[in-house]
Amino acid sequence: MGNLLRLLARDDAGNSCCSHQKYDVFLDFENAEPSEQERHLYEDVATVLRGSHAVISELQQYKGAAKEIREAISDPADDCQRKAWEIVTPLVQKLKHFYLFSNDIEMIVPRILAELCGPEMTPTAHLEYQQALVKQFAEILEFTLKFDELKMTTPAIQNDFSYYRRIIMRTRIEQNGSSGTVANNGTEETLCIDHQLGNKMSLFYANSTPMLKILSEATSKFVTEHKEIPLANTTETLSTMAKVCQRMLENPELIARFRREETHLFILRVMVALIILYDHVHPTGAFARASTIDVKGCVKVLKDQPASSSENLLNALRYTTKHLNDDSTPKHIRTLLAL
Repeated sequence: MGNLLRLLARDDAGNSCCSHQKYDVFLDFENAEPSEQERHLYEDVATVLRGSHAVISELQQYKGAAKEIREAISDPADDCQRKAWEIVTPLVQKLKHFYLFSNDIEMIVPRILAELCGPEMTPTAHLEYQQALVKQFAEILEFTLKFDELKMTTPAIQNDFSYYRRIIMRTRIEQNGSSGTVANNGTEETLCIDHQLGNKMSLFYANSTPMLKILSEATSKFVTEHKEIPLANTTETLSTMAKVCQRMLENPELIARFRREETHLFILRVMVALIILYDHVHPTGAFARASTIDVKGCVKVLKDQPASSSENLLNALRYTTKHLNDDSTPKHIRTLLAL
């Protein structure tokens, strides 16, 4: 399995990003196991990934309190105020949990990158010999896309948190608790959301893609703080992973080696997330002619999929990348991604 990745090493050096040769490359996203040297980090990442599954499950079930908030705004009676507050506070507890989990992502990603991008091996060799960590990094990338996609389609998140903050501010002003239930129930202390944390949560949820922002900032910070690891090591690791995903998706025989149908969509998501992250980290982005990612080929792969699998991912490339609309982006790439 490992030797297959060697086919990627320095392939087509000097050719344009859109003229790559085709190789049969297989990265085992289902069964890769860590070595003893990797096991400690692997287990730490596994803990974060278990948390990510819980976050996605809770976010998928997030219903919001729009009805109760509307009623509380239109009717000042204590019963309406109390009902809205009792619905909103557990939701805000969930939002706090989601935000704090983003800190776990922020902390674990640099540790993974330090292993996968270190100067002791080439990026290709890292991917060859550390497939278990590559798989986990891919799972974090997929989580990032899923979280942001769900957040963008759940406007109740910002509405609920805005209502909570308005009530808290009003309660602080009404120090004597003359408004009754809300002022004296101690929920703010129970939630442990002080003013500073509240501001951070507001900024987090105000962003259209908050988890991508955390991921890209953590990656950029890693590059800045680890001067011993050239930026090219990190970006080449990302582009090589994207290349692996693209070529696996282009080859039905390789995809057929996976036992689970959902692995196909997983690889699609990971490929797109890698392009987006590369575009945020690389100085000139993923769409420039000098990019080592075959964006044209990746988009073709996406457009060959059913719309139910590809449309959200194409929109992620259209709306969450950093350099797509730069002057340096070739016209044919912009046209390819145009609606």
